[in-house]
Amino acid sequence: MRRVDLCVIGSGPSGQWAALQAAKLGKSVCVVEGREVVGGSAVNTGTIPSKALREAILNLGACAVPSSAAVGADFRAAARSATMESLWASASRVIAAEISLVRNQFASHGVTTVHGIASFLDAGRVKVATRFGEQVLEAEHFLIATGSEPARPKGIAFDETDIITSDELLHLKDLPRSIIVVGGGVIGTEYASMMAALGIKVTLVEGRPRLMEFVDSEIIEALQYHLRQQGVTLRLGEKVVKISRVEAQGTASRNGFVAEAMLESGKILRADCLLYCVGRQGCTDALNLGAAGLSADARGRISVDKGFRTAVAHIFAAGDVVGFPALASTSMEQGRIAACTMFGVACDAIEELLPYGIYAIPEISMVGWTEERLTAEGVPFESGIAHYRETARGQLLGDDIGMLKLLIHQDSHAILGVHAIGTTATELIHIGQCAIAFKATAEYFVNAVFNYPTLAECYKLAAMNGLNKLRGMG
Repeated sequence: MRRVDLCVIGSGPSGQWAALQAAKLGKSVCVVEGREVVGGSAVNTGTIPSKALREAILNLGACAVPSSAAVGADFRAAARSATMESLWASASRVIAAEISLVRNQFASHGVTTVHGIASFLDAGRVKVATRFGEQVLEAEHFLIATGSEPARPKGIAFDETDIITSDELLHLKDLPRSIIVVGGGVIGTEYASMMAALGIKVTLVEGRPRLMEFVDSEIIEALQYHLRQQGVTLRLGEKVVKISRVEAQGTASRNGFVAEAMLESGKILRADCLLYCVGRQGCTDALNLGAAGLSADARGRISVDKGFRTAVAHIFAAGDVVGFPALASTSMEQGRIAACTMFGVACDAIEELLPYGIYAIPEISMVGWTEERLTAEGVPFESGIAHYRETARGQLLGDDIGMLKLLIHQDSHAILGVHAIGTTATELIHIGQCAIAFKATAEYFVNAVFNYPTLAECYKLAAMNGLNKLRGMG
């Protein structure tokens, strides 16, 4: 039996950062990973593969932004001839590089890795079933970082070609000519926009009145408009009551069958493929949580406090397994905070400064407060807006979708929130993140000098727009 200071179950973003943080504190760390490779879902089936696929799509015809102005004949021709095999080739290279990077980081920090399935024997020990037999690990602390997997309701007959989840999408042999995406959350929206960019007929079904309700409504309106311009049919406020695989009648199909979705309203939708993206399930079934005095909810999630401590004091959990927001970036920070908390090291964690990145086409990113939250909490504010097309860089990129919004306190002029859609929005947002952290005002951006031409100029234009509104000139 091996004893360590920290046993991390799962090598995804939260597990990685917890392991490395603990190792930097001089602690002995062992990471247990169920796959034969490290990186978890983020590297192998989720974040990295989907973003690599997105980049491969954008690189078709050397087109940076397939907006209404930028899509040309070269892009359309390349999209028509694209195959999943060709698109996946570049993604595979990136995945291999990321796996190597994580493995090297563990090795250089003295973190040991055991590949196998972990289950608790009691609150202080886990049994790891490996290819070579079983071994027992005893630890002072544990971090559960097992991540999540796509939800697969029992009433749906999933296969690997016609009715699939995001895990299977990347391994399709052929691109479908049409696809129904059920679920307008982050994953569903990202893949719907990618498929639309390839010229695939997309129908996106979402039970709520709009996509991703946690995102600024004006940004979502812009995204929904763009998706419709790309030919996506949005079925908002519609619920799917039945999903089945039926024989194709009178129409050509890839294999003689099509996916069929029946909506609560009675509508019947059919397509070559159906991608189910409603929720994810925490990977906790194999952990034998009861032996450690823990439990998970119906969706496999584990409850934690602000320091990511579970109901058992020396056992922590972080990442997708604790629920929203379930983004790689936030999971990394959760893992770091958990490691600091368990070993008594002070660390600053400011929830308002966590950025959100949504890698749809176009990108969306946000940090800080939303208009809806400011209104609900009675905070007086004004918004300042700049469109990419108002900047020289936006014109050079041919991005006629892009927009940046600043939320400005009505009295102090402090920046309260930043929301962006368009090319490199997930990069641009970090300027606003710093502004909020250091309590910058809109006047800072008015007086700042940015490289020309850059999209950062949007901050100056948005600040001027917001201040003009506050002066009654907007």
